[in-house]
Amino acid sequence: MLNLAVCVSGGGTNLQAIIDGIESGAITNARIKAVISNNPGAYALERAKKHGIASVCISPKQFGSREEFNQALLEKLDSCQVDLVVLAGFLVVLPETLIQKYQNRVINIHPSLIPSFCGTGYYGLKVHEGALKRGVKVTGATVHFVDEGTDTGPIILQQPVMVEQEDTPELLQRRVMEQAEWKILPKAIDLIANGKVRVEDGKVLIQE
Repeated sequence: MLNLAVCVSGGGTNLQAIIDGIESGAITNARIKAVISNNPGAYALERAKKHGIASVCISPKQFGSREEFNQALLEKLDSCQVDLVVLAGFLVVLPETLIQKYQNRVINIHPSLIPSFCGTGYYGLKVHEGALKRGVKVTGATVHFVDEGTDTGPIILQQPVMVEQEDTPELLQRRVMEQAEWKILPKAIDLIANGKVRVEDGKVLIQE
């Protein structure tokens, strides 16, 4: 059984997709051990509570230094005996010590087809604003392993989404979530939980 920690800063729609996937059987051999947020007002914490999932807020504002926060986050993950850390809209830069300790055991969902519209400054609506300004015709979402860079880790799954003429950043964001994020994040977790994902030479190989 794969123990998950889901880290989220906001509403938790991707968390809900994971919960729904586990409850429906779309995700097998996995369970959420903890939901962690840096934001005490995150609705994701309420979602966890509704489903009987342990949740906690660990905010940098609670600590005297970033190092103390990083240590508290790492200790929480260790105490839950986490096998996979899922960043589902977690607007916190992870420390290198955590990434190294959990190498190829941290995944992230990004709302574009990496390497387009990714890296520093590209998150949330800013991704979709950038796509619309450039006039792209196809966007989507990517699930990838997290390394020491920003959105640079090995790609696990991608799902394209067509851009429509009347799109606003908000409309595009919603459609990318519905058609891509909420589908490929649960699928990636299920593949990992069932031993079908491995990383070789910086690339992900999937056994279907």
